Amino acid sequence: MSGHSKWSQIKRKKGANDAKRSQLFTKVGREITVAARSGGPDPDVNSTLRMAISKARQANMPKANVDRAIERAASSSDADNFHEIRYEGYGPGGVALLIETLTDNRNRTVSEVRSTLTKAGGNMAEAGSVAWNFSQRGVITIDIESDDDPDQIGLEAIDAGAEDVEVEDTLIEVFTAPRDTESVRHALEEAGVAISAAEVTWHPGTTVELEDAKARSLLKLIDSLEDLDDVQNVATNADFPESVFAEVEA
Repeated sequence: MSGHSKWSQIKRKKGANDAKRSQLFTKVGREITVAARSGGPDPDVNSTLRMAISKARQANMPKANVDRAIERAASSSDADNFHEIRYEGYGPGGVALLIETLTDNRNRTVSEVRSTLTKAGGNMAEAGSVAWNFSQRGVITIDIESDDDPDQIGLEAIDAGAEDVEVEDTLIEVFTAPRDTESVRHALEEAGVAISAAEVTWHPGTTVELEDAKARSLLKLIDSLEDLDDVQNVATNADFPESVFAEVEA
């Protein structure tokens, strides 16, 4: 199972009732605004916007916030003129990092990202030196409940167009082509499956195993990066020990 999904599951549980919810609303709101501006305000014809709204619902973001984010797409305000910029870097143990941002101030963002990497013993990388190892993939995460049948859910996912399904412990991961993520999610929900998260993420072709100490340091770095206002997502090719996830979850 990818470290991304396990880490995401832990963060959902730990951040459900803390101050990070407000920050999450702000970041998802930006995604909605950018998606509506680039593809139009109608989610029925704008799949990127539809997925951003789905993410907002999964975060329990109020509908009023969603509506305001869509309305901002029609504004000419420079404050909402966000740009999607992807940075590449290395973290503890030499692992690769892809850092996706939405920013209205490129200089501020690159300075904050570089400073955060440097403080953790990492560094920025040249464009293309990390990205070559990653490809986009849709991933739908399902928290397994006591009455769920993982095999049946897997069959329903494949029938809906999923490429692969992985089951481990309390999670099911459904992998799709990026363009099929929303349709597979919809099909599973129609079948009564409760979706925990659905997004298009960067997945590494090869991974790097980390010892416990470096894994702990990397998780702290990812946390610090994701705490930056302009950072939307962080992907890594690290293979985390399960023991470290258990420590964090506890």
